[in-house]
Amino acid sequence: MPQRFDLIVFDWDGTLFDSTALIVRCMQAAATDLGLEPPSRERAAYVIGMGLIEALQYALPGLDRARYPELGQRYRHHYFASAHEVTLFDGVPGLLQDLKARHHWLAVATGKSRRGLDEALAAVQMKSLFDGTRTADETAGKPNPQMLLELMREFGAEPERTLMIGDTTHDLQLARNAGCPAIAVTYGAHEHESLRGFEPLLVAHDVPTLRDWLLTHA
Repeated sequence: MPQRFDLIVFDWDGTLFDSTALIVRCMQAAATDLGLEPPSRERAAYVIGMGLIEALQYALPGLDRARYPELGQRYRHHYFASAHEVTLFDGVPGLLQDLKARHHWLAVATGKSRRGLDEALAAVQMKSLFDGTRTADETAGKPNPQMLLELMREFGAEPERTLMIGDTTHDLQLARNAGCPAIAVTYGAHEHESLRGFEPLLVAHDVPTLRDWLLTHA
């Protein structure tokens, strides 16, 4: 059966990496450090996938703009101190290896910083599985389509042959803005109902379901 997609692009946090709870906890801790009322779990989780400063501005609105970089520093302090506590979702390494064996190009498009992604890839020893990566601090953050458009140009992939996979509405809007089909996963940051509204090709509730669909339809 001919392959439908040449390039498969994954979000990182909440899609491949089980880090949603850690991100929420670190955002709340950063707010406490600055004497601010911490955001709720729902508000903090909603921003996962955005660039850090944009995420903090949403999670903690009304703060003097000059203080967001300081808040970002405190977030990074807590995150990098605890990043070793989380890992890939069960089944992710096998899924990626299966897709590589089928000769898909694999990439990551993430709201993380370059440092954050590189350290995460090194920690789980997965860097060699990805052909390309883009982070929010080296291009535009989601849902701006720039990072996905750059990856498509890098590999000469057409939008209809590029698949975006993510756990947030930001990921799905990114795909829509770039003219690409998408898959939503519900085991990360955003709820099923908000994801389904984007009409993804699949709403996967776990990694085995995602793997089965990709190996059959991608």
